[in-house]
Amino acid sequence: MTVLVTGAAGFIGFHTVQRLCREGQDVVGIDNLNDYYDIELKHARLKVLETLPGFRFQKMDIVDKPALMSLFREHGFTEVVHLAAQAGVRYSLDNPDVYAQSNLVGFLNVLEACRHHRPEHLIYASSSSVYGTNSKMPFSVEDPVEHPVSLYAASKRSNELLAESYCHLYGLKASGLRFFTVYGPWGRPDMALFKFTDAILKDLPIDIYNQGQMSRDFTYVDDIVEGIAQLRPKPPVPEGSAAGVNRLFNIGRGMPVALLDFVECLESALGLQARRNYMPMQAGDVVKTWADVSALAEWVGFSPQVTLETGVGEFVKWYRQFYQI
Repeated sequence: MTVLVTGAAGFIGFHTVQRLCREGQDVVGIDNLNDYYDIELKHARLKVLETLPGFRFQKMDIVDKPALMSLFREHGFTEVVHLAAQAGVRYSLDNPDVYAQSNLVGFLNVLEACRHHRPEHLIYASSSSVYGTNSKMPFSVEDPVEHPVSLYAASKRSNELLAESYCHLYGLKASGLRFFTVYGPWGRPDMALFKFTDAILKDLPIDIYNQGQMSRDFTYVDDIVEGIAQLRPKPPVPEGSAAGVNRLFNIGRGMPVALLDFVECLESALGLQARRNYMPMQAGDVVKTWADVSALAEWVGFSPQVTLETGVGEFVKWYRQFYQI
């Protein structure tokens, strides 16, 4: 069995590849290594991955359909874990074209490759952002998601609809995972935990939006990867069925944390106080996220284990080591 992981040099992709290789899987990882954030961090992740038995990396952009098709023909992937995407809500306000290419054209290319080369299971990344301004809590995969408030959210909802149509038309078996605020070691510099840590250590103020009246379902990356590992052998139709289906799951901690409590947790881990710059709500953002993970729990037994205190502490430890602070 050979597994394709797109976005292998990204945050979640990096941790996913490590888990797959530890399980003895042959893994091909691709990434376009763009400069949305510090390219050196991506290269540092790759340096770790390239020491793992069974891992092969190829620099590739999923927008390049001929190259992607050639890769599928060469390896005959049994599973695809599609994590490559242009991330970030705020970046989409100023750079919409990048999202159209990576998240729409790129995902369509992945679906086309799966249509022609028939992996047993496609697992792809969606996002909690698809819930938009929904006020019913916790967010359930049964809830309507018709009002995305950012282009990023709209692109992820489009992915879900594209997958639905391909599964119906061509018999693919796909699982879409709506990630809820993933954090942990090797995380993205554009995310709050990374930005806050960097600022506090430099004695710079941190921007706290909506005057701090926000909460997030912070989910440690190891819990995310565990969910992916549990889901891999369980495509969303019974074995041997010719029917295709696209099933959606929330994957989160299932426990919202107030933003100011999150800041206090980080302050405790760092042993430093933050200088707080309270700001109004930013366009494209949402006030609260909270995952109902019962569907994934029922399907594969998903049960997140890592507390916020433990997870933030692990991130701070990694950050100090990586940046030699």
